[in-house]
Amino acid sequence: MLRKATVRLTRPIAARSLTSENRWSGDFIHVSHTDAKVGLIELDRPKALNALCDGLMLEVAKALDEFDADKSIGAVIITGRGRAFAAGADIKEMLPLNYAQVAGGDFLAHWGRVSKNTKPVLAAVNGFAFGGGCELAMMCDIMYASDKAVFGQPEIKLGTIPGAGGTQRLTRAVGKSLAMEMCLSGEPIKADQALVAGLVSKVVPGDQLLDEAHKTAAKIAEMSQLTTAICKEAVNVAFESTLAEGVRFERRMFHATFGTEDRREGMSAFAEKRKANFKDC
Repeated sequence: MLRKATVRLTRPIAARSLTSENRWSGDFIHVSHTDAKVGLIELDRPKALNALCDGLMLEVAKALDEFDADKSIGAVIITGRGRAFAAGADIKEMLPLNYAQVAGGDFLAHWGRVSKNTKPVLAAVNGFAFGGGCELAMMCDIMYASDKAVFGQPEIKLGTIPGAGGTQRLTRAVGKSLAMEMCLSGEPIKADQALVAGLVSKVVPGDQLLDEAHKTAAKIAEMSQLTTAICKEAVNVAFESTLAEGVRFERRMFHATFGTEDRREGMSAFAEKRKANFKDC
């Protein structure tokens, strides 16, 4: 059930306030945007520490569909309200399921919607990011963490394994040894180790997390959305191809930008020492 709202929400962040205009609230998330062309998705299941259920992931997918189609939005932030980013999947929802149900219905397949988003998605990880929560954060393009954030894939303790990309994305991010340790022991790592391992790109105090994520998202949103999408695809190809294939793809995409107005505008603005006015075409 969605609850529409038009109020402006101001929450204190560090030395200034981040003001966002509410778009709608569902049963499990709040969706808003800022004046800097940044969409904001906040997970909100406080009693369950934002555990991911099917309804929540469907609402996230709906919000991302809307932001992807909205030309006024250039980047999206996903974060969690309260003490957690997302403390895993909803085990009570999974408990009664059997093999035929999960295999026949390709259970969790649609949870990958975040990784398919055209526009860049930043994860602002506050607190716990366990199981599906860690997997959700890894589906995002950029991950920032608060100094209190904790990451883990504890599924092994429940007699199962990660099912939304944990064994694959974690290994690509931190390497085989640490990924094996986390997945086989179920033990988590703290934010400082996540930074050293390459799982996150920045760690900041909790009261600065959303502000820092928004600064980066706003910078990205100022760029050509067309070129940003091309660049994002090129980086992602690096995880799916050999180096030679990736370089060939990158060069083709580089050549393709010469067919856009935004490439001409960007280079002209640089030569003329002015700010580029991208038209996303």
